Amino acid sequence: MDLELTQEQTLLQQTARDFATREVEPRAKALDHEGTWPGDLVKRLGELGMMGIAISSEYGGSGFDHVGYALAIEEVSRACASLGVIMSVNNSLACDPIARHGSEAQKREFLTPMASGKLLGCFGLTEPTSGSDASTMLTVAERDGNGWVLNGSKNFITNGPHANLMLVFAMSRKNVGHKGISAFIVPTTTPGFSTSKPDEKLGIHAAHSCTVFFDNCKVPDLQLLGPEGDGFKVAMGTLDGGRIGIAAQALGIARAAFEKAVAYSKERKSFGSPLADKQAIQFMLADMATDIDAARLLIHRAAYMKDKKQRNTREAASAKLFASEMATRVTHKALQIHGGLGYTRECDAERHYRDARITEIYEGTSEIMRIVIAANVLKG
Repeated sequence: MDLELTQEQTLLQQTARDFATREVEPRAKALDHEGTWPGDLVKRLGELGMMGIAISSEYGGSGFDHVGYALAIEEVSRACASLGVIMSVNNSLACDPIARHGSEAQKREFLTPMASGKLLGCFGLTEPTSGSDASTMLTVAERDGNGWVLNGSKNFITNGPHANLMLVFAMSRKNVGHKGISAFIVPTTTPGFSTSKPDEKLGIHAAHSCTVFFDNCKVPDLQLLGPEGDGFKVAMGTLDGGRIGIAAQALGIARAAFEKAVAYSKERKSFGSPLADKQAIQFMLADMATDIDAARLLIHRAAYMKDKKQRNTREAASAKLFASEMATRVTHKALQIHGGLGYTRECDAERHYRDARITEIYEGTSEIMRIVIAANVLKG
């Protein structure tokens, strides 16, 4: 693995950084405080080719690699974690599985408009009573002529209130556990598809999520993604890539908090000198900088392996585990460095602290990441 970025990766990184700095960062605080869906910024991501970064240009994407994708997610998330996860879900959880498992017709009809930013996707695996253990899901898909009828619900669906397409996982066969799960591509305009009001959350306020309901929702066979019964494989493979995206989101949040803590430590004086002169503060900044660098290397390794089409389940889990817990540590220290100001909504440190916490939960909790890593270690 070459640690030096290619010319294409550097260009993508700079494009994402310029966009995030000029158009996103000035609005991030207001988007968080108001909980406003950033529809115009999502559209701009599409115009910049960032809603299908690693998807072939043949299907509306930008044709970059996954290292470049991680770089772009980091830059956007540094400015606004909400926009970063909206972008991550469309890229990793909606576009990627259709690119890997979809038929040619599905790629033309569904992948191309999502990768080009014309349509927005979301991912429906978690249910009110089925989170980490997907095999206990209650949403069912029953045969009906040349199609299926879906009944059930999914919750915590990021992009759900605004998405045009949803990748839905449902039990199509009973009493066989995860082998009975199938995946379906469901347009959100399908009769029987409905959503709740957006969730009220601790952080990422502008990235709306909701509960989705299926009431005799009819889906034709042509919208079955992959073979019937292969849904669990589709979901787990998709989450490997999704975890790289969330790790990169966590990295961007941590970097934003770190940079602001460094700047504040140079400006704020205490006992006659800047905070930056105090060894206690210097040690905190040293730990933060080291954590950030380590997370970035883990993320780029997992992305590099995905680009080489190498199995990266353990590496993606390691990247997400470390990066998400790192983001919590770094944002905690950043808030501490800001003191009382950091605890107010006036200060960005407070927002970063709240936004970081979810990265340890969605797309696989830290506990599940440890199970995945340990299972791979013990297999040898």
